[in-house]
Amino acid sequence: MSSPCSPAELEARLRLHSLPEIGPQRFYRLLKVFASASAAWSAPGAAWRSLGLPQTSVDARRSEEIREQALQALRWLENSQHHLLLHDSPNYPALLKETAGAPPLLFVQGDAAILEQPQIAIVGSRRATRPGLDTAHSFARSLAKGGFVVTSGLALGVDAAAHQGALAVQGATVAVVGTGLKRIYPARHRDLLQEIVAQGGAVVSELALDSAPHASHFPRRNRIISGLALGVLVVEASPSSGSLITARLAAEQGREVYAIPGSIHAPGARGCHQLIRNGATLIETVDDILESLQGWQRIGAVEPPPLQTALELQHPLLELLKVRPLDTEGLVDLSELPLQEVLGLLTELEIDGRVSREGGFWLYNS
Repeated sequence: MSSPCSPAELEARLRLHSLPEIGPQRFYRLLKVFASASAAWSAPGAAWRSLGLPQTSVDARRSEEIREQALQALRWLENSQHHLLLHDSPNYPALLKETAGAPPLLFVQGDAAILEQPQIAIVGSRRATRPGLDTAHSFARSLAKGGFVVTSGLALGVDAAAHQGALAVQGATVAVVGTGLKRIYPARHRDLLQEIVAQGGAVVSELALDSAPHASHFPRRNRIISGLALGVLVVEASPSSGSLITARLAAEQGREVYAIPGSIHAPGARGCHQLIRNGATLIETVDDILESLQGWQRIGAVEPPPLQTALELQHPLLELLKVRPLDTEGLVDLSELPLQEVLGLLTELEIDGRVSREGGFWLYNS
């Protein structure tokens, strides 16, 4: 880890960062007024209160727990794969630094340099459908093949599929988490996290190392996901999904916002349709993303998803009907999808002219 400050200043910044009710704006205000974290830490409580800082922050400076958290972080940094990026250090991600409320510091496990490479974020529902997961995986594969870093939030569903898609082609991926780096959440993704780091990626958090998952942490995490990336792709999301928060933040940060459309019968498509109505770019293929990012250098040619388009990825019934005609019952059995979802997908495909029905059987229209 490279740092622009002395060991004493570094410890003081870690202490400030651990204080209750000290977010980025208050952190930067203290550094600006007192010129250093060390001076801010030793300033009288009256000086802090004059800046509008809460009494809880002033009193917590006497806490032994705050001191121990800072020392714990310094011990954590003794591992060569652990890094701390300070906002005023040259290795802090440039795109993120430009955003409002950028984190004063970032804990990173893995290759910190990868945060400076061109990134595309892929986010979506934690309860995504199988077609949605396949879409996220395929787009991540293609983008990683083309030299983009795939960034997401290590959550269940679309996030995990995006990380796994990049890893499947030996690509790099960044996981921005809503806990401290000593608290893996969800716990079932411990192996995925290790694979991300082992394959040259990184796991990132602005939170103290032992921070537990909390509802307020994840919107904060989302601004880092969008802030690191050139653009954000939303695969599946309900209108109340946290992915829409990431998309809104991306738009506010001047990033590209992409959304994949779905069936009008699929609840998970409504958030994406809302984004498209609000100006997000409708995405059917990886080329749609690349066209909006002309001018950015990529390592290699982007490999298209295995199927022809994202629309086909959202209709797995096509692959079954390419083999032979099937009735509705047969499609339900082979796809393992609920009857109502199969009927909705068939309606969509029939409207698009991709399938037709003859004698009780559904036919694929090549």
